[in-house]
Amino acid sequence: MDLNSQLEELKYDYVRLQNDLDKRESVGLETDPLIKQLEDIEQQISDVRAKMREEQ
Repeated sequence: MDLNSQLEELKYDYVRLQNDLDKRESVGLETDPLIKQLEDIEQQISDVRAKMREEQ
């Protein structure tokens, strides 16, 4: 998978998890696992962007 595709997939996953987090918060469910996943995706996005800058 090329870096652009990987970045798009990560962004999609991030938005999906944000929506899931909002739903869980609205009904008072635990959100810590989703917050951890969002942090992991943020790091992956950062890593992919760094690789993209290196290739330019």
